[in-house]
Amino acid sequence: MTVLITGVSGLVGARLLPRLVEAGVNCRALVRSKKDLPVGVMPVEGDLFDPSTLAHAVDGISDLIHLAAVFRSQDTDLIWKSNLEGTQNLIAAVKAKAPNARFIFASTSNVYDMSSPHPGREDDVVAPQHAYPASKVAAERALQASGLNWAVLRFPFVYGDGDGHLEELPKHAIAGKWHPAKRISTIHHRDIATALELALSGVFDERIVNIADEAPSSLYELARLVGVTLDSSSEPLENPWHLHVDASLARSLGFQPTVRTVYQAVQEGLM
Repeated sequence: MTVLITGVSGLVGARLLPRLVEAGVNCRALVRSKKDLPVGVMPVEGDLFDPSTLAHAVDGISDLIHLAAVFRSQDTDLIWKSNLEGTQNLIAAVKAKAPNARFIFASTSNVYDMSSPHPGREDDVVAPQHAYPASKVAAERALQASGLNWAVLRFPFVYGDGDGHLEELPKHAIAGKWHPAKRISTIHHRDIATALELALSGVFDERIVNIADEAPSSLYELARLVGVTLDSSSEPLENPWHLHVDASLARSLGFQPTVRTVYQAVQEGLM
């Protein structure tokens, strides 16, 4: 098994790569220039915007984990170019050089309708309006139509391992005027690795799968964990299922989070 990982310098990739190495996975990392990587990882220089550089990167791989993406940017053209065009270029390279490889795509639970009447489910119709989730849906569809062996993992709010993501959440909640009782699904970096190792075994093949822990938490509680107290409110909660996903499919396929709740992460010093 030889696995190519993109986005290794991002919040998720930088924490995933050493875990895969520790699990004994033979890893290649797509990088734009030479970088310090965990011992045993083969760096391969390439650029998702330059298809001519991708053939060597994917040649001979058994699997690909595509994490590279642009998220928080005001440049919507860059978001679409990175998340859709970059993925399309990678799909083309895999089809040409490693047509039997498994293509695992990291997507987002932000694709689900804000006004959904239930937690977001994989079979829900999705038509997101913002550039990031819309570009992710377009990339998912390009992969599904590619003829490759694929798996799409939709991740909710990711946290832990000192990534600073949870510390940033209160300001986004305040800016978005989100109700403090809004409950959001979460996943620790450790269980992104859990899910992706399972994906490499093939159990998610040809599926879109939500990955989440066992306890969606309120914004009020999450903010308190990082020392911020949001304004209280007893007003009715609009869109109660926004950012809350149904992860029962993943459970039925064998995924079990090792960090079951944010409170467990706090107690075990995994933040």
